[in-house]
Amino acid sequence: MPEKIDRNLSLELTRVTEAAALAMARLMGRGETNLLRQVAAQAMQVAMRSVDVDGTVVIGEGPESEETPSLFIGEKVGNGTAPKMDVAAVALDGLRLLSLGLPHAISIVAMAEENSFYRNPAQVRSMNKIAVGPEVKGEISLDQSVEWNLRNIARAKHIEVSEVTVVVLDRPRNQQIVREVRQVGARLNLISDGDINGALMAALPNTGVDVLLGIGGTDQAVLTACILKCLGGEMECRLYPRNTAERQRALALGLSLEETYRVTDLVKGQNVFVSVTGVTESTRLEGVRYSESGVHTHSLNMRSKSGTLRDVRSRHRLEKLMRYSEIEFLTPTH
Repeated sequence: MPEKIDRNLSLELTRVTEAAALAMARLMGRGETNLLRQVAAQAMQVAMRSVDVDGTVVIGEGPESEETPSLFIGEKVGNGTAPKMDVAAVALDGLRLLSLGLPHAISIVAMAEENSFYRNPAQVRSMNKIAVGPEVKGEISLDQSVEWNLRNIARAKHIEVSEVTVVVLDRPRNQQIVREVRQVGARLNLISDGDINGALMAALPNTGVDVLLGIGGTDQAVLTACILKCLGGEMECRLYPRNTAERQRALALGLSLEETYRVTDLVKGQNVFVSVTGVTESTRLEGVRYSESGVHTHSLNMRSKSGTLRDVRSRHRLEKLMRYSEIEFLTPTH
C-alpha cells in the first residue's frame, strides 16, 4: 500500500524552486545558456537534499552523463526519509527566455507518490496538447477541430470566440494550428518558449489566457498535468514523434500514436505537490527582483489532495542565507 502523506510538501518544494531561481537570476540576459542550465540544476539538486522524502527523479535534465551531473533521470533526491516519491524537476523552463532577458521563465518541481508519473518508454520528446482551466472541463477534445474546441471554450466561459486567447508555441510544426486559430478569429499569443507557463496561465483565473494548444515537450506535458491535477483543469495530449527513429521506437513498443493521454494518465497519484517560482516577469508571477532590503521571489505552491493554492512572496537576505546554505549564489562578477 502507498505510504500515507499528511504534510503539504509543496511548502518544502518552494524552497527548492526559490533556490534555483535565486542562483540563476543574476545571469539574466547574458546569453550563457550552458552556464544557466548547470547553475539551475545544481542549485535545485542541493536544495532537494533537505526535503523529507525518499525521491527519485523521473523527469529531469536527462540520462546520467558528464554533461548531466545534476538532476539526472534515476537520481535519488531528498534526505532519504519516507515517503517514496516520484520527482519531476525542471530547474529552468524557458532557458532561452532567461538567456535573453525575456519574460515567462520559471523554475518548477512536482512530486507525487512513487510510480505516479508517465515514464515515456519510447522517448518520444513531443506531444500534441490542449490544456484548459476547470471552468472548461469536459469541453475539449483532440478528436475535434480547433474551431470546435474554441467555440466550446467560448461558450463555457460566456465570451465570444473573438475574445478567446490561445497560447501556442511558435514552431514550424504548429503553423497549421496557428492558421486555424486565425481563421476562427480568436486572439493568438505566440510564445517562443515555456509552454508549462502557458498552460499554468490557462488554468488560473483572470490571466487573460484561455487555452494552450499545439505541440510541445513530453516532459512539459507531465508537469502541466501535475499543475492541472492541483488546479482542477483538464488536458488531452498525444505522442508526436519528431523523426522516424522516435516513431519506430513507439511502434516497436506497441504504442498507438492515436492514443489520447489525459491528466490521470500522465499523473496517476492522488497526492501531487507542485511549486513554481518566477525567474523573469510573467502575467501571474513576478520575476526575481533586487532591492536594498534583499532579493524578492514570487512562487505558487499547490497540492492536489487538498486543492490548496498558495501565493508565496519571499524576501531573502543573501548575506545571511549564504552563511548556512550549500548553494552558490552567483555574484555579479561571476
